[in-house]
Amino acid sequence: YELPLYGTARLPTDAALSAALHDASARALPRLLAGAHAAAINALVTHAPRVHAGLVASGDRFVSSAAESQALRQALREAGYDALAVEMEGAAVAQVCHDYGVPFAMVRTISDRADDSAHVDFPRFIRDVASRYSVAIVDEWLSARAQQPRQAIS
Repeated sequence: YELPLYGTARLPTDAALSAALHDASARALPRLLAGAHAAAINALVTHAPRVHAGLVASGDRFVSSAAESQALRQALREAGYDALAVEMEGAAVAQVCHDYGVPFAMVRTISDRADDSAHVDFPRFIRDVASRYSVAIVDEWLSARAQQPRQAIS
């Protein structure tokens, strides 16, 4: 589990940006679950949504069976990684940010448990859940940023 040519298995996240996005997510979630789109969200979400902070692993394949998910979780734990989720896109963004010295943090909406119960109607999940989460989280994050004092550019 190492990034080719980097000599590391992890890319750093910006602590302040990660905290700000976590806080924005925590503020957005109750608003979403009580708002105008709550029925559409609840129709596709089978558990009480929560905000988590932690390690997200990235891979090159879609995990779609319970056996594959369990094997991957076990292999990551044995390698010392207690990942909360596995996804396919975030590491590429993290790598570009790392290469160019741009602060990086990630927010993920988890669509399924990476097992045999994965959403059949993924486009609907994107439309009715993930897109609304994304807009609400970014709105909360930008609102909080707008209230912070501006720093002088040196």
